[in-house]
Amino acid sequence: MHTEHGLVLRAAAFAAQRHRRQRRLDAERSPYINHPLALADTLANLGGIADPVVLCAALLHDTVEDTATTFEEIELAFGARIAAVVREVTDDKALPKAERKRLQIERAPHISAEAKLVKLADKICNLSDLLDAPPAWPRQRKRDYFDWTAQVIAGVRGAHPLLEAHFDALYARIDELTDSA
Repeated sequence: MHTEHGLVLRAAAFAAQRHRRQRRLDAERSPYINHPLALADTLANLGGIADPVVLCAALLHDTVEDTATTFEEIELAFGARIAAVVREVTDDKALPKAERKRLQIERAPHISAEAKLVKLADKICNLSDLLDAPPAWPRQRKRDYFDWTAQVIAGVRGAHPLLEAHFDALYARIDELTDSA
């Protein structure tokens, strides 16, 4: 039997191994693992969330979408509940990007409480990155992303007022967005 801390650390190690060759789109091309770690940190330290299902799902949220990992592997390694939450927040990469984005907005109100927390942390971290370590995107693309995240978050309102307030504070900084070279 694994301790809750042990399970979360195993999820971090699993995610690090699966994302080991990936880089973020920021100017420094930072290691991709920084993103799932930021989600878990946001949930635990900003949101006060200690639920290992939520923290593990946050760490694993992009493994199926962005690596060769399967939901079956997640379930074998971390159990059905964690795999179910990861499935709820995973986009189907076979669909066109516009459809994936539309489906996130449409599905957000109907996902589990745990998945809503992961979704909220994901959007918080993405907005923070767009403000503080942006990819080389034009300003309008960043503004469009901000606006889209607000539509997704509208569907999870009520999940965690403190995290939602943090999202709102980041969203309020939209005018700080600049063109990136």
